[in-house]
Amino acid sequence: MSAHTHHAHQETAACDSCRACACAHGAKAGHSSFGGWKKLALAAVLFAAGLLAPGGLWVKLPLYLAAYVLCGGEILLTSLRNLRAGEVFDENFLMTAATLGAFLIGEYPEGVAVMLFYQTGEMLQEYAAGKSRRSIVKLMDLRPDFARVLRGGKEEKVNPQEVKVGEITRVRPGERIALDGVITGGEGRIDASALTGESRPVRAEIGREVLAGCISVDGVLEIRTQKTYENSAVAKILELAENAAGKKSSAEKFITRFARVYTPAVVFAAAAVAVLPPLLIADASFKTWFYRALIFLVISCPCALVLSVPLGFFGGIGGAAKNGILIKGGSYLELLSRLHTLAFDKTGTLTRGVFEVTDVFPAPDVSKEELLRLAALAERHSNHPIAKAVLKAAGADNAKNARVSVREAAGEGVEAETENTRILAGNERLMRRFNVRGAEPGRGTCVYIAANGVFKGRLELGDKLKPGAKAAIKELGGLVKRLVILSGDSVSAVEKTAHELGVTQAYGGLLPAGKVETLEKLMSETPQGSATAFVGDGINDAPVLARADLGIAMGALGSDAAIEAADVVLMTDEPKKIAAAVRLSQKTLRVIKQNIALALVIKAAVLTLGVMGLANMWGAVFADVGVSLLAVANSLRPLYFKEI
Repeated sequence: MSAHTHHAHQETAACDSCRACACAHGAKAGHSSFGGWKKLALAAVLFAAGLLAPGGLWVKLPLYLAAYVLCGGEILLTSLRNLRAGEVFDENFLMTAATLGAFLIGEYPEGVAVMLFYQTGEMLQEYAAGKSRRSIVKLMDLRPDFARVLRGGKEEKVNPQEVKVGEITRVRPGERIALDGVITGGEGRIDASALTGESRPVRAEIGREVLAGCISVDGVLEIRTQKTYENSAVAKILELAENAAGKKSSAEKFITRFARVYTPAVVFAAAAVAVLPPLLIADASFKTWFYRALIFLVISCPCALVLSVPLGFFGGIGGAAKNGILIKGGSYLELLSRLHTLAFDKTGTLTRGVFEVTDVFPAPDVSKEELLRLAALAERHSNHPIAKAVLKAAGADNAKNARVSVREAAGEGVEAETENTRILAGNERLMRRFNVRGAEPGRGTCVYIAANGVFKGRLELGDKLKPGAKAAIKELGGLVKRLVILSGDSVSAVEKTAHELGVTQAYGGLLPAGKVETLEKLMSETPQGSATAFVGDGINDAPVLARADLGIAMGALGSDAAIEAADVVLMTDEPKKIAAAVRLSQKTLRVIKQNIALALVIKAAVLTLGVMGLANMWGAVFADVGVSLLAVANSLRPLYFKEI
């Protein structure tokens, strides 16, 4: 689906929305080039000097003009550029018209004050946006600065992008692992908190796979590189963090559309306030109504709406990142808040995915040893958790030197051929496809074995629930209307897990295509306006992750399939992270709705007072800049979300 195509998008959501509403983006850019706060401070000093200077207008006016040009010059230039480009009704135009109008009617202090406070508000908003943005871009700390490569018996310090697959890198205590790989020498502990949010260091020893971005706490490690930097998990995560703003939510899109209609509407309304009363009401002063129209223009600036909504989403995405949850954009954060149906894969998602053979049932005239030997021959080249359990039960050296060619049958098992034997190892579907008789249903997860078309027996395996899975499902039951399990495992195994967790709807024996088909049926039953999500381990579940309204990859930080197909990546395999993500999304949407209500109510009240002559330009400044700052401050609350 197109939602999973990630295009490069180098601007933040806040700036994107501002530009869409022709907000003062150019002015913000100008802040940094002219000294930012220093320039505003100088303008404030000149403004104060104008207010306090003794003498007539000929003394005060130059000070007011200097302060105005200093703090508002960039707004004026941006407004002129936009006019030439045909973009008339924007925030720059509103500020320019209101402040120049104040100068025309002799209200010099108010004209300068409006521009000064407006620019101060813009700087504070940009600071808040930067704070929210930095919470996501803090992930950039993951990027390693260098790699120590062992070449020709010597240690070289090079750019991580220059390291090739298979080379050995050395990581000293306190240094960041530069590339994904496997430890070949040394031991100690590694800090993976930047990736997973888990604060406790984990043990690092020979044979353990490690990811770029982790830090060696107390040991010198030698690591054989398995991926180039460009293909490492950390590089993909950094790319996603940089481009997260590319997915605008429907709330952001609504605000963009709203502002495009709202801004010209208030300009024409202000013109009517200035012109119609003097024409229609006896003794109405044009100067009085023109002043009220200027107040109307200042109040009507849509800053609070335009900025606080994308900032709210940025705060939510940043708060999620702090808790080890990577959300690819505002649209997906919003979908999390509207979940109706949540479907789970079983193995590796709700269960540990660490199987062990619990029982061996050979067919008549077949010994247990022979059955395990055939199973080991078939599974010896597979990395599947079930295959590992079978090999462990059969013994590490069983069939070690036999020559075997293996072909995997997706969702069914494996076909293996030795010199004179064709072995099948898999589920009941595989046995039926090859017309093997005698495969009786077992309990839980079963591997059926056949040789040359003759049934040889079955192995029964057990899998345990992940710690916290039951509590997480219980919590999700209060957040989501429907919980479902979709699994390729046997029906009996899936029903057993569902019963342990208290999930009433479960489907087993599903091939990847069957999972997609079942999910589509669930999606068709989901009420309009709500969303259906699928949670999987991100490798063999990539098709269904991509098909769901929202794909959540669980504990699949090192999986390319997870990062590409999913919309939300949980950096650990803890089920409780899903509930945390849902609660955070709901909190973020509440904050955004509060912002919209706050802005509309206060602006409507002050607009009414302004037209009635009960609010002056200072009230207008509060209704614009003050409300914007209140909304922005509220938008940052999700940034400090703490997972319970």
